[in-house]
Amino acid sequence: MKRWLSSTVVATLILLAAFSAQAQGRGQGQEQGQGRGRGGQAQAPPPGPNDIIVSIVSRGDDGFKELIAQWEKKTGKKVYLTFPNFIASRDNIVKGQQFDVAIVEFPHDEAVAASGNVIPESATLVATGWMGVAVKKGAPKPDISTPAAVKRMLLNAKSVAYPSPENGTGASGVNAVDMVRRLGIVEQMKGKTKLTQGGGGAMAMAASGEVEIGITYYIGMYNNPGIDVVGTLPGEICPPMPLIGYISSKAQHAAEAKELLQFLTAPEAAPIYKKYMLAPGY
Repeated sequence: MKRWLSSTVVATLILLAAFSAQAQGRGQGQEQGQGRGRGGQAQAPPPGPNDIIVSIVSRGDDGFKELIAQWEKKTGKKVYLTFPNFIASRDNIVKGQQFDVAIVEFPHDEAVAASGNVIPESATLVATGWMGVAVKKGAPKPDISTPAAVKRMLLNAKSVAYPSPENGTGASGVNAVDMVRRLGIVEQMKGKTKLTQGGGGAMAMAASGEVEIGITYYIGMYNNPGIDVVGTLPGEICPPMPLIGYISSKAQHAAEAKELLQFLTAPEAAPIYKKYMLAPGY
C-alpha cells in the first residue's frame, strides 16, 4: 500500500477513527454487479449519445446509485452507470473502454493512471472502504480494537468465514488473506476457515451460526438483520481501501464528468456514504 496509503489514506485513517467508533454496533452487500443507475437491470441497453458514462467498482452499489440519482435530478442529465468487479474496473479502462468518469479501487489506480486513458491530475479520493467483523445476532462481540486482539479472536474462534480471494479478483478475500498472513497465523487458520463466494456468503454463514466470525468489507454487512456488526478491523493489519475517481482523457462529456466527480466528493454526499457503511473520502 504505497502511494495512496502513504499520504492520503494515512490522513484518512485519522479522520475515520471517529467514523469507525461511531459505526460500532451499527450495520447490516455484494461484491459485484452491473446495470443502469435507475433500476439496475442486469442487461442494460447501450448508452445514449447524451448519457454521461460512469463506471464504478462494485463497492457500495446502492449508495452510489442513490447519489447518482440525486445528481441526475439536480442537473437534469442522464448517467449510464455500470458496476464492474475489482479487476474488470481496471481492465476496462486499460483496454480503452469508453467512459466519462470511472472509480477504481486501490491499488488499481496506478495501472489506470499509467494507461493514458485517464487524466492523471483528475485523481480524486471519493470514499474509503474498511474491512469489518460480524457475528450472529445476539452473540458475544469479540474485542477487535488492536491487532493483538484480532489475532486472539481468530485463534480462539472455532470457525471463520470470509470471501475467497479468487486468484486476486476478490478484493475482500485478498485483504482477509493478507491480514491472516500479517498476523502470522496462516497455518493455525487453515482448518477452521471457510471461503465463500462474495461477502454476502460470509455474512450468511455468520447469520446462520454456521461460523462464529464473518469477515468482509463493512459495506457487505449493510442491511443484514441476522448479524451484529462488531466493527472495523485495525488499519495496521487490514488497511482501508480507497476508491479513486478519474476523468477519462477521451471523455465525450468532460465538463459534466468534472461536475459529477465534484458532486460525489462534496460534503453533502457524506451522509449517503455513511448510510451504506463507506467513509467519505475528504
